[in-house]
Amino acid sequence: MVNISSDVIRGYNDTMILYLLKNSPSYGYEISKEIKDMSEGKYVIKETTLYSAFNRMEKKGLVESYQQEGDNGKKRTYYRITPTGEDFYTERCKEWNVTKEVVEKFIEDLSDK
Repeated sequence: MVNISSDVIRGYNDTMILYLLKNSPSYGYEISKEIKDMSEGKYVIKETTLYSAFNRMEKKGLVESYQQEGDNGKKRTYYRITPTGEDFYTERCKEWNVTKEVVEKFIEDLSDK
């Protein structure tokens, strides 16, 4: 199996996190697990990368954090997307569609090889 290089996907970490937060607020471990599951194990986001993204997005007003008690009685930091984050997500999706269109012109399909 080919895993995705963190260098290739770095610019889209925020977009993936915002996608997951669009459905409901969540916390770090759950977000990282969902990214791994949705990518079928091809991309595992590092904890430091994830929390750097949360900090960066919170400073930009894309997400907001709050404390909530988890099932085990421990307090967790949860994140939720803001209206600004939803707008940012929409713009990143539009940008991705154009990026994919351009890059695909230079990529060979090697699935049969």
